[in-house]
Amino acid sequence: MDTQRIIAFIVFSFSLLLLWESWQDYSNPKAAVEAAPSQAAAPATPGVAGQPAALPQPGQSLNGQAKVSTDGAIVKGARARIVTDVLIAEIDANGGDLRELVLTNYKQNDAAGSPLRLFEERAGRNYFAQMGFIGGALPTHKTVFELVPGEYRLKDGEDQLKVSLRAVVNGAEVVRTYTFHRGGYVVDLDTRVKNAGSTALEGFPYYQLQRHGQPPEGESAFIQTFTGPVVYTDAGKFQKVPFDDIAKGKTEHAKEAKDGWVGLIQHHFFAAWLGKDPADASAREFYTRSLGNDEFTAGVIQPAVKLAPGEEKTVSMRLYAGPQELEKIKELATGLDLVVDYGWLTVLAYPLFVVLNWLNNLVHNWGTAIILLTVLIKGAFYPLSAASYKSMAKMRKLAPRLQSLKERYGDDRQKMHEAMMKIYSEEKINPLGGCLPILVQIPVFIALYWVLLGAVELRQAPFALWITDLSEPDPFYVLPIVMAITSFIQVKLSPASPDPVQQKIMMAMPVIFSVMFLFFPAGLVLYWLVNNVLSIAQQWRINKVIEAGGAAANDSKH
Repeated sequence: MDTQRIIAFIVFSFSLLLLWESWQDYSNPKAAVEAAPSQAAAPATPGVAGQPAALPQPGQSLNGQAKVSTDGAIVKGARARIVTDVLIAEIDANGGDLRELVLTNYKQNDAAGSPLRLFEERAGRNYFAQMGFIGGALPTHKTVFELVPGEYRLKDGEDQLKVSLRAVVNGAEVVRTYTFHRGGYVVDLDTRVKNAGSTALEGFPYYQLQRHGQPPEGESAFIQTFTGPVVYTDAGKFQKVPFDDIAKGKTEHAKEAKDGWVGLIQHHFFAAWLGKDPADASAREFYTRSLGNDEFTAGVIQPAVKLAPGEEKTVSMRLYAGPQELEKIKELATGLDLVVDYGWLTVLAYPLFVVLNWLNNLVHNWGTAIILLTVLIKGAFYPLSAASYKSMAKMRKLAPRLQSLKERYGDDRQKMHEAMMKIYSEEKINPLGGCLPILVQIPVFIALYWVLLGAVELRQAPFALWITDLSEPDPFYVLPIVMAITSFIQVKLSPASPDPVQQKIMMAMPVIFSVMFLFFPAGLVLYWLVNNVLSIAQQWRINKVIEAGGAAANDSKH
């Protein structure tokens, strides 16, 4: 196998890697989700004696308190609309759910003029945050709360905004308080329970996220990232739970632990239930369930709350619902930074992001930071690249002699190969010498690809002129076209293969890549374009040096 074949193989393999997830969705369509049974027993809460009652199902009435339509559809009740400097939220009296969450500093992919809607109540696209108690004596996410409807706005000079709901169930008074914070996406949830009755009460607090099983609207068919539940525990570490596996009952994530959190992630954004006290080591149980109709839940069950008559207790939890801003979320909980999906090369990708972020802090432009990072990477690999380009330059110089061998031996490939090996030996050229440096650099290139794909910091980040969002494709396709031109130049600077089929493959690669990159984020195309330009400059210089050295050697012979 010669250099041309290996280079073609590497390029083709990298292309397959970029398109792998899209191909999986195409060749393995999502199986139909069977409707969940009307009654499904929840697993026993770890470390607590007794079996808690089942979580209420859609359409199921609990103590006559749930207001749900006969077909299981969610019914709207009184609403509190919360407005802060970074979000707009809506809390519904039915269940006290957080049913709408708009991130006002971000825009939707498919509607540049409208803000991004993370939680929403829409047929086939429901996405809620819910909580309640298992046991039947205390409220669930189907209980109707008392709520003062209207708009609650964070005022100037205030750092917090509190909204409270109240319910009375079986002699227990329950007051749930949401606390929103200025400039942040963490919502504190405190539930105060007072037993005003004459008998003891017990309930297991649960917190869950209910979501449809589809990827975010507007996500590119060429670039798809994981969408679905995730669970983190110290023992099990970070685990993704695909919706298909939940529907088929094949979930293998950690279910019992004394630490950790549960969430739902999508490209650039996520929501997660986090313990309010990071040092809390109480037993908890994680679960994922299919509700049917392509809807799922992922949640956590906490130890039982036991109340004697007249006793009062408060249970607390934190909800994060917002962007995957790495430097901010990693301080909230152990392992939370892993929601930023860097693929299987996280060990390389994370340092690259740190450097990229540092460069952006210097120049205050993510596009310029990408260019500078590309230059730094190219500089770090300069010795390896130089060795590769020297080998290719020598091969390019031999191209006329190799072509003459092809004409001399015709279809006798064995004799032609023997003659080629003899020439390589005489000229002290290793035909594979240019391949190893390329192979060494491939993991770094792939890691940087995942960094640029996964960094929410690049979302809506402008570069210059018409490039107003580095996370979206170039609207006028200028970068992909220029990148295709530079790829053609690279092919021309590379040694020509005596095999016409290989020559056609190498000439077709720029066309294939340019078509692919039409749909890639501008930040990725910018990186590849700069890398191509630097490679062309380096290869052109080395070619000139080798050719000049050859000319000088010929002159000395005469």
